Amino acid sequence: MGDKKAQLSVGDITAEFDVLSGTLGPEVIDVSSLVKTGYFTYDPGFLSTAACESKITFIDGDAGVLLYRGYPIDQLATKSNFLEVCYLLLNGELPDASHYKEFCKMINRHTMVHEQIRNFFNGFRRDAHPMAIMVGVVGALSAFYHDSLDIKNPEHRASSALRLIAKMPTIAAMCYKYSIGQPFMPPQNHMSYAENFLHMMFGTPCEEITPDPVLVRALDKIFILHADHEQNASTSTVRLAGSTGANPFVCISAGIAALWGPAHGGANEAALNMLHEIGDISQIGKYIERAKDPNDPFRLMGFGHRVYKNYDPRAKVMRQTCYEVLEAVGLRNDPFFKLAMELERIALEDDYFVKRKLYPNVDFYSGITLSAIGIPTNMFTVIFALARTIGWTAHWNEMISSPYRLGRPRQLYTGPTERKFVDMHDRV
Repeated sequence: MGDKKAQLSVGDITAEFDVLSGTLGPEVIDVSSLVKTGYFTYDPGFLSTAACESKITFIDGDAGVLLYRGYPIDQLATKSNFLEVCYLLLNGELPDASHYKEFCKMINRHTMVHEQIRNFFNGFRRDAHPMAIMVGVVGALSAFYHDSLDIKNPEHRASSALRLIAKMPTIAAMCYKYSIGQPFMPPQNHMSYAENFLHMMFGTPCEEITPDPVLVRALDKIFILHADHEQNASTSTVRLAGSTGANPFVCISAGIAALWGPAHGGANEAALNMLHEIGDISQIGKYIERAKDPNDPFRLMGFGHRVYKNYDPRAKVMRQTCYEVLEAVGLRNDPFFKLAMELERIALEDDYFVKRKLYPNVDFYSGITLSAIGIPTNMFTVIFALARTIGWTAHWNEMISSPYRLGRPRQLYTGPTERKFVDMHDRV
């Protein structure tokens, strides 16, 4: 914070505002007092508005930088694991060995869900989208865990955070099992977080499985890369819901609902659907030309990013992981995945895409990787929600732990001015 000021003049009115400086990123003009002048700012999509102060995640889209609590995402993805990153996002520091062991122990204590929650699934159609089920079931957790709903109590907030992180893989796997008519698999606490999830997804009571370590590590990286992404649409939704004093379970449910939108969490699913639309490696040239045509509605999904105007730093990690998974499952020469790799090669070399910096992003590689692991397309966003739960929870906890205001955006009203009510028989 400094003494720098900004001025705004409109007609005879001149207002002065503080200019705030963070530890990284552009300076911010504090316009919270602008309302006193009779004016509001107008910023659709909040492209130039900082709605909160946060110490959790920093993004520099132009430089291709993503930091969790100051740590570069590539270092965390290659040297850490998801539960260690969860601890970091929640507590601000990496754990030492004893704290990490205790944290994992606490997560394992909460991996099971209440037995009555199983009954919720019977109320959904078998062909219901897994995200529809997840929104309902996660919100319903607040009906079962009354002992941790006092948001002003730090111990209650900590308990809710542990429960959400621990139970999300169990609920996500239950969504999948229900859709294919298989029995739910209980969590195995001797397994790692990602390993346990794959076991609950693909194991059955008839045949227990030991997930391939390559696939376990790949999924763990996917969780880390998607754990948080600053003030995106779903995180902002969680914060807005949380500002009303709502309990954490329904706030996270609101975040899941926002994530479900194809413009947000459905990007990797859209990228895979695009590959299916192209269909064959011989058709790539035709679709590349369509993508270049401004009058053609076809777009290459999984290339470029709204935030990153350079290479997506998560994609660098995910690219190598994608190749490792394809090798491990024997799909490097599969026609579908060869199509994906050829499309990647063209996009990295074609001047049209290079000049516009339309590089493959994390959604392109994560979609291919999840598909190779055997996870169906309609589960992609569920896995995104599973991973992002820690980010949502960390942001919710940060907000509730500090002074905050009820979120109440303003509007530019363009409707009718005041008019008189006319009785129905007098209306023309």
